[in-house]
Amino acid sequence: MNETINRRGAIIGAATVLGAGLIPYHASAQSKPRTFVLVHGAWHGGWCWTRVSEGLRKKGHDVFSPTMTGLGERSHLINHSVNLSTHITDIKNVIEWESLSDIVLVAHSYGGIIASGVAEQMHEKISSIVFLDAFLPEDGDTLLGKSSPGFVEAINKAIASNSTGIKPPPSAAFGVEEADRAWVDSKTTPQPVGTYTEKAIYKGGRDKIAKRTYIRTTKYKSATFDKNLEKLKANGSWQIHEMDTGHDAMITAPQALTDILLTTV
Repeated sequence: MNETINRRGAIIGAATVLGAGLIPYHASAQSKPRTFVLVHGAWHGGWCWTRVSEGLRKKGHDVFSPTMTGLGERSHLINHSVNLSTHITDIKNVIEWESLSDIVLVAHSYGGIIASGVAEQMHEKISSIVFLDAFLPEDGDTLLGKSSPGFVEAINKAIASNSTGIKPPPSAAFGVEEADRAWVDSKTTPQPVGTYTEKAIYKGGRDKIAKRTYIRTTKYKSATFDKNLEKLKANGSWQIHEMDTGHDAMITAPQALTDILLTTV
């Protein structure tokens, strides 16, 4: 009887010791805390990432979602000199002044041009780069040259009238659901005209980043983004995801997007 008890005790004790060893190992196997820098698209601001930021922080990650010059809470700074270089510097300075490294750089739509520019200058600080329905500029590309015919007309009118910004389209155009449209429409602001005309500089910086991901939303029509998707699928070195939602996935499907972002670290 005592011998049976002792044997059981030894087994339980051994299991406890093994369990104690396995628990922290299992925890370490989960994604370690990382730093995400979220780059918004045209007409938006850091506010659009609120739901995704909350999800990432709940998982223990650090998150920065800066608003670029002339937009959102910085809309009072819009002027004719704001361009791609301005916005690239906005994001670079966050990385530099916050002493960030080993970051996951996530870019939405227009933000893809900015993230590519940041990668040109500080790719060594970026361990993973994610493009969400985003532009992938080649050297010398302009946003004007990549925009749809309707936006090209609006851009040219703004240039002809010497406007500083281009009025945002309604959020419904981005696939935002009715419950969120009033909120989004109240936050979007004119996009600086200079961001459409300055030529992108691309010398292969983003391709030097170890982990590269492209996410395409299936409910938003864009020939440019479709071409990006097919090109990167054929490339074979990119992680590819497709989401059954509208263009503003950080608003329409924040949990699904957060789950995908956690696979890119």
